[in-house]
Amino acid sequence: MKDLHSLLPHSMAATHLNSASIFLLTFSLLFLVMGHEASNSGQYPVVVSTWPFLEAVRAAWRVVDNGFSAVDAVVEGCSACEELRCDGTVGPGGSPDENGETTIDALVMDGVTMEVGAVAAMRYIKDGIKAARLVMQYTEHTLLVGEQASAFAISMGLPGPTNLSSSESMEKWIKWKENHCQPNFWKDVVPVDSCGPYHAKHFLGSSHGTCSKTTLMENIKSRSSHVGRHNHDTISMAVFDKMGNIAVGTSTNGATFKIPGRVGDGPIAGSSAYADDEVGACGATGDGDIMMRFLPCYQVVESMRLGMEPNLAAKDAISRIARKFPDFVGAVFAINKKGVHAGACHGWTFQYSVRSPEMDDVKVYTVVP
Repeated sequence: MKDLHSLLPHSMAATHLNSASIFLLTFSLLFLVMGHEASNSGQYPVVVSTWPFLEAVRAAWRVVDNGFSAVDAVVEGCSACEELRCDGTVGPGGSPDENGETTIDALVMDGVTMEVGAVAAMRYIKDGIKAARLVMQYTEHTLLVGEQASAFAISMGLPGPTNLSSSESMEKWIKWKENHCQPNFWKDVVPVDSCGPYHAKHFLGSSHGTCSKTTLMENIKSRSSHVGRHNHDTISMAVFDKMGNIAVGTSTNGATFKIPGRVGDGPIAGSSAYADDEVGACGATGDGDIMMRFLPCYQVVESMRLGMEPNLAAKDAISRIARKFPDFVGAVFAINKKGVHAGACHGWTFQYSVRSPEMDDVKVYTVVP
């Protein structure tokens, strides 16, 4: 910063100033300089989302472009996707579990305060992202689960209880039952009949044998057969508001035919999404059971904090998972404080959507493995 007297008008610089005047003038100049640095430089607001969820991005953009906060925009965008039942994997009416029931996982995170609200395996409530925000706003907790999360959401004014199944989800579930409940997420078990109940092999005595290395590898390899965009997906959204503040949010109805009670990476901060106002944000989608073991979005943000560009940070996070699980399916997007964004994926072709001030509408970016 220049010397104080060089910033003053000549007549003032030549005038003797007492200490109080100098303090007030210095404070005013610093405020102007800092205010310029924090003002909207034209790169904000920005909205980024997994997949071509165009209407969700547009909904978030309308909110943030009208001057509302990043958190407000994230909630509106994810809520739009829930209402539209994006890909059948967000909101009610999709991804039945083994009992034919649809449940909701959701998260919202404020990158300024680092507050998080989330719900998991939530039954009977269709508004996942709104319930997550209520957790953040009105409790000191981070995550509420199951029917207790439902009761909390209803007590805070959300509509319910509601049947989250649909004719489509029930038809899918019936066909799965007719196919002897295959594929499923069990391993190293013996079913009483084709659809269970299941018992661990080692509890049934040596006459049933043990799981060989070959069988184990077959279980791992077959995992990718029921993990794909249209049955195992999440909306993960990041928003910079006009002040450059960041928030992220996610919503999903989880993996199709999951074991009841399963919680994926959707409501786990650092896995499905993460934001830090000083650095940037990340969103993820894919096989949450694998990805949540690596906290890829936390990894992405921390890599960017250390100076890594978004494209390298995204690729690094994905490669860490692929080295351990070469057959996993998943993707991340990364965006830094400057608004530079990128994506990386493994096992499928990934698309993410962006809206920023220089665009007339949402633009979809395609990333190949």
